[in-house]
Amino acid sequence: MTRYVAIGDSFTEGLGDTLPDGSQRGWADLVAAGLAGGESQTIQYANLAIRGRLLEPIVTEQLEAALALSPQPTLLSLNGGGNDMMRPGGDMSRLVALTEQALRRCADAGVRVLLLSGADPSDRLPFGGMMRRRGEMLTAAIAPFADRFDVTFVDVFHDREIRRAGYWSADRLHLNAAGHRRVAGLVLTALGHPTEAHVIDPGPDESRGVLAEARYYRQHVLPWVNRRLRGRSSGDARTGKYVDWVKIDAA
Repeated sequence: MTRYVAIGDSFTEGLGDTLPDGSQRGWADLVAAGLAGGESQTIQYANLAIRGRLLEPIVTEQLEAALALSPQPTLLSLNGGGNDMMRPGGDMSRLVALTEQALRRCADAGVRVLLLSGADPSDRLPFGGMMRRRGEMLTAAIAPFADRFDVTFVDVFHDREIRRAGYWSADRLHLNAAGHRRVAGLVLTALGHPTEAHVIDPGPDESRGVLAEARYYRQHVLPWVNRRLRGRSSGDARTGKYVDWVKIDAA
């Protein structure tokens, strides 16, 4: 039986893919369902990802909790570093070293790893140029780990389709339901369950007028800056949504 655990930040938690009851779904949940369907059997799934988390607690606290699950996972997905890249003076070499440390830990434990680079949000962010440079550096540095550690690597960062505005939430930083569906398709295909990656209709152009931009900064940028100044995170006092195994049945 496949036992799949996901660790990471808001990208893996599923923020932006909000269900009618207010819960967050996301690509990892969709991958779990896709694995159950592709294997025509029930699988076990856990998701320890928490919004706002930096890479170090992901590859220490979350990873150790994931490997401590009983029974042990057979597949673990890892993504992180996006929140680090938004901080002043982000050290890309440290993020690479932390990623390598996590992959070694999983190799020693005999757990298969799915490594992802996150989607690139930089086209529409006020600090987008910095984010893209750092994202390019991190993705280029971790891609060779696929062969070195025999892991499955999914390079979402260089998927040009997902950069379009229609795949992103109003905050321009998190994917929406369409974006998470696209990532799930890319991941399932990489895992050997060919799935057509979701593509949206072109739709109308996004409004980027002065009033729209002012509203965006007021609703999304200023609250983020305020949290940073207070040393707070959107994930404070939160836990992963599935901290122990749950059963996902084949549809």
